[in-house]
Amino acid sequence: MIPKAIVVSGKRKRTIARATIKPGNGVIRINHLLLEHYEPRMSRMRIEEPLLLAGDMAKKVNIKVDVRGGGFQSQAEATRLTIARGLVAFSKSKQLKQDFLNYDRHLLVQDSRRGEPSKPNDSKPRRARTKSYR
Repeated sequence: MIPKAIVVSGKRKRTIARATIKPGNGVIRINHLLLEHYEPRMSRMRIEEPLLLAGDMAKKVNIKVDVRGGGFQSQAEATRLTIARGLVAFSKSKQLKQDFLNYDRHLLVQDSRRGEPSKPNDSKPRRARTKSYR
């Protein structure tokens, strides 16, 4: 029997993260880099949050994340979202999903804020240019 693999994605601002989750022994790679070597440290700690909440479940899967675009903080947030979604999809556990939602809603729900479009005849969405009347 072929082991199942789950593919999930998550976004944050301009960043897109895609993760593949397979049965394994707890190896997590982000852009081919082991999680232990991921820098900056604060971003690594944010990415580890869903793994700590999942407990033993995180040690039974291998996670490979490909993340592109945005800055390092957005990449960490998108990676975190993707890992949490993948663990819920892989385990099919309602309890794990509820634990993630109780801890931080943004572990499973992406940020819906978007940039405001520019107004007609202006280059910016807010605050019109000063008029001089001369």
